[in-house]
Amino acid sequence: MALVAVEKQDSQQQADRLLERILNYRIFADVEGKMNLSLRDIQGGLLLVPQFTLAADTQKGNRPSFASAAPPEKGRELFDYVRQRAKEIYPSVEFGQFGADMQVSLINDGPVTFTLKVN
Repeated sequence: MALVAVEKQDSQQQADRLLERILNYRIFADVEGKMNLSLRDIQGGLLLVPQFTLAADTQKGNRPSFASAAPPEKGRELFDYVRQRAKEIYPSVEFGQFGADMQVSLINDGPVTFTLKVN
């Protein structure tokens, strides 16, 4: 599962790069137990879930700031773009619904979570 946040400055080119990184990032164990395999290598399933709160600035105070998050229209547009591109380039992908109050469960297999950002 990949939680996807869209920030104001994000573009389609960055979305393409992020999708490629998600698919090719070597985070799955090989036969020696080392993280050397990508989602493509293991032919795993991918769930992309829009999650604007990941764009929150939490450095000051006791309340998150969402000033860097993209406005809802841009967020929806870019997530829809990612949805279209993902369907074109990867056979096993599902999606959360933009703007919905989703109940998503995750079983985190091990102490490994990554934040991927692209410029």
